[in-house]
Order: sequence, then structure tokens, then C-alpha cells
Amino acid sequence: MAVENDVSAKFINSLQNPTKTKTNDGTSALGKDAFLQLLVTQMKNQNPLDPQDNTQFVAQLAQFSSLESMQNLTGTVDSIATIYKSSQALQASSLVGRSVIVEASSVHVDAGKGLTGSVVVPATTTSTTLSVYDANGTLADTVDLGALPVGTQSFTWDGIKDDGSAAPAGNYTFKVNASINGEGTALGTYLPATVNSVTTATTGGDMTLNLAGGSSIALSKVQTIGL
Repeated sequence: MAVENDVSAKFINSLQNPTKTKTNDGTSALGKDAFLQLLVTQMKNQNPLDPQDNTQFVAQLAQFSSLESMQNLTGTVDSIATIYKSSQALQASSLVGRSVIVEASSVHVDAGKGLTGSVVVPATTTSTTLSVYDANGTLADTVDLGALPVGTQSFTWDGIKDDGSAAPAGNYTFKVNASINGEGTALGTYLPATVNSVTTATTGGDMTLNLAGGSSIALSKVQTIGL
């Protein structure tokens, strides 16, 4: 009885291409048990006058062991990825309805409620002005913030327009301009926003927070998560 010496090659091919049921030559791919059984049969039926080289035999077993370990590792990584996605989804659900502080210039504001935001001041300002614009780009109000020191400084808009009426609900844009060393400088703003929903990444990327008013931002861009 003669056993072909390509047994290990067929099995290795089946490990490298686990979704395939047939090898390129049209024969069935070998599973682990079949490989071991045929390997033992090959040893029993080898020519005693010309036995298989020990080095070749050991190399076949080493390659078999290495590829099997890689296959098991792939399964472990897949399991970890599944657990991570489940954890990510759980984390996402806990953010819905909560307020976050994001680096943005426009957010949704409820009727007459106003908000408290912050700016990062790179150098002492001699004067600072907050301008609030409605969704149509119309100036709704201006707030004199005065001179501000270096660092993160907070500001508050009371939700009242410059004509004394309560601002209706909607998206508003906040622009802070300061005078630093005699030059006008625009400062970036950090504003509160409510998370309406969360989109989880399908390829292992960052989650996206969908905010009230229609805007969205990556979770990694959130400065603070509030209540």
C-alpha cells in the first residue's frame, strides 16, 4: 500500500484556506484527524530500505503545529473582537440622553434656556466678545466677556436675545473674538450638547455620537461626559 507524500501539504492548505472544501487539484481538503491518521499510515507503509528522512518528518510536524496554533489564535482574536463590540454597544447605550462637552461652534439650544460653554485663552486678552447667531445666521445677541486671563475660561449665555425676548429652540452658533496684543483673535469654543443616539463602528473604529440638532462627533473628540 502506498501513501502519497503530499498529505501534509494538503492539510496545510486546508488550514490556510479554512473556508474552502476542496484544494486546487480537486481533492477534498484534509482535516486534522485525517492528516494524523494518514501520516501514521504513511509511516507504517514507508519503504524500510528508504525511510522518510527524520528532518523532513520533524519539519512537517513543526509546520503543522505552527499553523494549527495560528488557526486557534485567529479564533481567539475573533472572540475578543466580538466581546469588544458588545462592550462598545453597552457603553454607547449609556451615553444616550446625557450631556457632553465638545469642541464645536454650533449646538442645539432649548427655548429660553441658554448655556454655559468655555474658551481656551492662549494669552491674556484686553477685551473679549461672545456673538450668538441663530440658524439663519442672524445675530441674536452679544455678550461682553471683558478681559480674560490665560487658560480655559467659562462663559454663559442666558438664552435671551438682545431685544429682550427669549430665544426660540434651535441651532445657534457661538463665536468668541478677543483682542490679544492689539490684534483680533478668534477663540475656539467648547459647548454642551445632548446625545440623541450613538452609531457604533463596524470596522473597529471610533463611535460616533449623534447630537441634538443634527450634528455628530467622534467619541474621541468629546472633552467631558456629563449627566
